[in-house]
Amino acid sequence: MILTGIDQAFAAGADIHEMQSLSPSDFLHSHFFKDWERIRRIKKPVIAQVSGFVLGGGCELAMICDCIIASETAVFGQPEIRLGVIPGAGGTQRLTRALGKSKAMEMILTGRTITAQEAEATGLISRVVPADQLEEETRSLAKVIAAHAPLAVQLAKQSVLNAAEVGFAEGLLLEQNSFYLLFSTNDQDEGFEAFLEKRKPQFHGN
Repeated sequence: MILTGIDQAFAAGADIHEMQSLSPSDFLHSHFFKDWERIRRIKKPVIAQVSGFVLGGGCELAMICDCIIASETAVFGQPEIRLGVIPGAGGTQRLTRALGKSKAMEMILTGRTITAQEAEATGLISRVVPADQLEEETRSLAKVIAAHAPLAVQLAKQSVLNAAEVGFAEGLLLEQNSFYLLFSTNDQDEGFEAFLEKRKPQFHGN
């Protein structure tokens, strides 16, 4: 799946007018961030194709995705501190895991933004491409992933996510169990046979 916005902005954050009148109980009763967790639970890889402003909730939304491909015009940031609040959809957690404590702390405490080039250098995003090649490069990545065995892709995605969400020993055990499980699939048989026969595999998702 590819999630994108427009050339000027992937997403520049939440609607401040909408949020201004909300109370803590309004947030609690509406389960304000419930839809964000639905995105995280999607089994297919989700690629964020971003350009322009990727700020606040927009940055958090991009970070929920599995890969981020950015145009050279992209600008990333969590400027909530300027409004007297903090990121609330995972910004403090995912940015810290992506950049490390010191860099994330500076961005979140100052509201400073970073360029696409800096985001790539720090590991926040997968790659930077020229703006006129953004859609082509993103679709190319999606096609490469989609050509692989679907169950292997699903379990590989979950294993990488586990690296940030569970302890090392548990993550390693889950990875090994997923590896073993894939040896019960027809796609594993096809992948091995195709390799030995020096041909392209034909995967069917079973």
